[in-house]
Amino acid sequence: MDLTKKTVHYTQEGKTVFDRFYLDEDYNVPEQKEAVQRIVYSSAKLKTEDVRPVENYVKVTGKAYYKILYMTQGETTLSVLEGKIPFEEMIYAENDGEETFFIRNERTEFTVSVVHSRKLTLRVAAEMELGRERMRDEELTTDAESDFPVYKKRQKMNVSELKISKKDTYRIKEEIVLPGTKESIGQILFFDISGRKAEIRPGQDELLIRGEAEVFCMYLSPEEKVEWIEQSVPYEGRIPCEGAEEDMICQILQSLEDPIVDIRQDGDGEMRALGIEATLSMKMNVYSEVETEILKDMYSLDRECVLEKKEGIYEEMLMYNQAKCKIAERLTLPELKEDVLQIIHSEGSIQAESERYTEEGVEIEGILHISFLYLRADDEQPYGSWTGMIPFSYLVEYPNLPKNVSASPAYHVEQLAVTLAGSEAVEVKAVLTFDIFLKKLISASMITNVSERQFDTDSSVKRPVIVGHIVQDGEDLWSLAKKYMTTVSGIMEVNSMDNENVKTGDKLLIFKENMSIL
Repeated sequence: MDLTKKTVHYTQEGKTVFDRFYLDEDYNVPEQKEAVQRIVYSSAKLKTEDVRPVENYVKVTGKAYYKILYMTQGETTLSVLEGKIPFEEMIYAENDGEETFFIRNERTEFTVSVVHSRKLTLRVAAEMELGRERMRDEELTTDAESDFPVYKKRQKMNVSELKISKKDTYRIKEEIVLPGTKESIGQILFFDISGRKAEIRPGQDELLIRGEAEVFCMYLSPEEKVEWIEQSVPYEGRIPCEGAEEDMICQILQSLEDPIVDIRQDGDGEMRALGIEATLSMKMNVYSEVETEILKDMYSLDRECVLEKKEGIYEEMLMYNQAKCKIAERLTLPELKEDVLQIIHSEGSIQAESERYTEEGVEIEGILHISFLYLRADDEQPYGSWTGMIPFSYLVEYPNLPKNVSASPAYHVEQLAVTLAGSEAVEVKAVLTFDIFLKKLISASMITNVSERQFDTDSSVKRPVIVGHIVQDGEDLWSLAKKYMTTVSGIMEVNSMDNENVKTGDKLLIFKENMSIL
């Protein structure tokens, strides 16, 4: 007997590992830079360069890139320091060598202390969420061919099949032209580029990419006047992805890396344009939802069929969604009373505290960390900064959420606005995006082989030709037909049934149909 089989590829995700580590470094201000009077604003971002299992650990290497905006001594003007701190972190994660590891989410806290005017102490507190997965192949038995009549029981299944797994990058290249109200650019002091509203969807043999880059740039005019501009820059493009189709589903982890802002001439030859470049780095799994029928069971009235089975694990896609959590919070900040004239720039990051699976859906709790740069009412010390946090809780709704599911969320700050709300308060409005890829693991018994043999005549003779049967819990017409060597249609005909539904306690009359084995 020949079985028809189909191989299904999927990714099996393991338990996420959380890690926190610190980077400390003493920093000597270069001779060509002005001495430090006071730190105004600072930020640091991680760039992971390699993630590699080493025995029962995962070695993560990369660099923390930082920028420090400060007031200089003497002339009390703004200047900036930039640098990087390499890191190598060993994270304990038992593995069997078949898993691959990747960074799902990360965030940093960066503090700078002034030792003296030409020496700083830097500290980066970094958090990483380490994801893990392995590629799995499972076979689905869909049919069987034989040279004698057989009865087959089939079961419909919806499975997610992995079609493409790869890493790729997309280079963003855009330009900002200053409005007429802004001074020309003499020197860039400080800039930040963050991703917003990124949308990646499959096309025919390609991925279509669209999003926004939120650009902040503080600069000096040729007359050394401090200016700044903040603007959303839309981008769109496509990258080749052989095998992709429009109806497929993309699970993509993305990060914006290697940002560059440079001064350019506008159409009139004046230095009034900014060139914007960044790399959108993507780790992607592309799935196809497959509806198929598997061969669940079979038997024959002519010969005995001996079935060999095994338990297989498969994935069913329940939901892919970009859930958006809106935050609107008024923060009373008495320490800034009468001090803030204008919010210049704000940044935010998400610290996920917990994910709970309930009957209503996936409940996510965490903290939105906020920092902002502001203009002060003090002409001698015109700039300041504030750092704080807002806790949040959000339910990604999925009524009657089954057990044995995984969500694999990735977090992004899609929108953030911090505005003054009186002399000692600010209004924070934010939109947090959770990329939810909700999958359910399905266990199914699969036929792997069928052998055949002649019926045992002695035991067959002892079987009654007519049986009265009371339906027990868990029985159906198929199991009864197979047990008593008849057919489902035969049982229905004898008992004048118009459908296959039976319940516990029903009384049935069953005739053996295969009289040849008497």
